[in-house]
Amino acid sequence: MRRNLRKRRATGESANACHVQRAESRNDVWCWDFAFDRTQNGSTLKWLSIIDEHTRECLALEVGRGITSENIIDTLAALFAIHGVPRAIRSDNGPEFVSKTIQSWLARLQIRTLYISPGSPWENGYAESFHSRLRDEFLKMEIFENLSAARQQTRAWSLDYNQHRPHSSLGYLTPSEFATRCIAFVPEKTSAAPQSSPALQQHSGLTQPLLS
Repeated sequence: MRRNLRKRRATGESANACHVQRAESRNDVWCWDFAFDRTQNGSTLKWLSIIDEHTRECLALEVGRGITSENIIDTLAALFAIHGVPRAIRSDNGPEFVSKTIQSWLARLQIRTLYISPGSPWENGYAESFHSRLRDEFLKMEIFENLSAARQQTRAWSLDYNQHRPHSSLGYLTPSEFATRCIAFVPEKTSAAPQSSPALQQHSGLTQPLLS
């Protein structure tokens, strides 16, 4: 007996590629993606990265055994409380990113979702560039004894990336230095996260992302 399997509908398009819809200022477009590795005992580790495309700043690099759509919302809510709300977030068509939970929550905050064309990772180029560095400079170089150790190592690496890694595209400033310059000299096009938004109020008690 044959099963009637329904394929997940592809959501993205090339019109949402990073070279087509460019980030024009800090906090204009963020991008996100996942990376994977294992602890010494072979258990899976999953990283969620969130990058500001204009400043190249790593806004979040969270690791857990598994990361759900609700975990992602918790992480975003914490970031919005610190940085404000971006105009758009770019991603591939991974199930967590295209979930109705994520789409409806972002829509309530009037944040555009820029889904790239399926099978075209270069269209999410800033995330790809960051993950290339993440793999070469961190994942391939470290041994993760357990989840707790992986979280400590991840925090140390992301801090070093933001504060001590100059980028030629940023005039050889670090992401943190460039972001600080943007705050000082470039008016932002996005406003702070609205405190009255019901979509954020339910997460207002968060102090850090919750990852399983």
